Amino acid sequence: MKEKAVIFDMDGVIFDSERLVLDCWEQIGTKYRIPDIRETFIECIGTNKTKTQEIVYAHYGKEFAYDEFAGESSVLFHEYVEKNGLPVKKGVRELLQYLSVLSVPVGVASSTRLAVVEEELRQAGLYDYFQIVMGGDQLKRSKPEPDIYLMTCEKMGVQPRNAYAVEDSHNGIRSAYRAGMMPVMVPDLLPATEEMKEMSIAVFDDLLEVRDYFRHKKCFA
Repeated sequence: MKEKAVIFDMDGVIFDSERLVLDCWEQIGTKYRIPDIRETFIECIGTNKTKTQEIVYAHYGKEFAYDEFAGESSVLFHEYVEKNGLPVKKGVRELLQYLSVLSVPVGVASSTRLAVVEEELRQAGLYDYFQIVMGGDQLKRSKPEPDIYLMTCEKMGVQPRNAYAVEDSHNGIRSAYRAGMMPVMVPDLLPATEEMKEMSIAVFDDLLEVRDYFRHKKCFA
């Protein structure tokens, strides 16, 4: 077993994508006069497609045209990305370069479909930093269940207690905590509540602060 590793969530941690998805949802919500779309989206942060659909149905009923809604939102999202690129979060490259120099194993455990995760990482020139990339469609239970983190740790050959999980969402922190990892929270759309602070070993404003924390604490010495 490797001694230590760092596993990243993707949306809201590596890419500033959750704000963009929320904007797309709100545009479609306004178009079709769907109430409380922001609140519904916030509840879905950190979950996979299946869990998101369940949450939407719980809010709007099984008759809600989810596939059409998701499809239109996806078109808006990809139109923006095609024109502007997917925005990368502050400190991503610096943190990944720091870990690479130290030969620290690095993985991704995202609720997004694997094919999308791989494509977006490649487009940003970040894919080669990661030894293992996992997507939400590779297992049945979504975050906040611990499954994806446990599976990623297993594939990386690291004990969960020796792996840091870098997360932005409440569901992601719960997932990493339940997996027995060391959750590090970098809040995006959701603030760090008392529950999140209790579950996390630290909370930071950006990934540069995470890098500095690893460096000053000599986490990989």
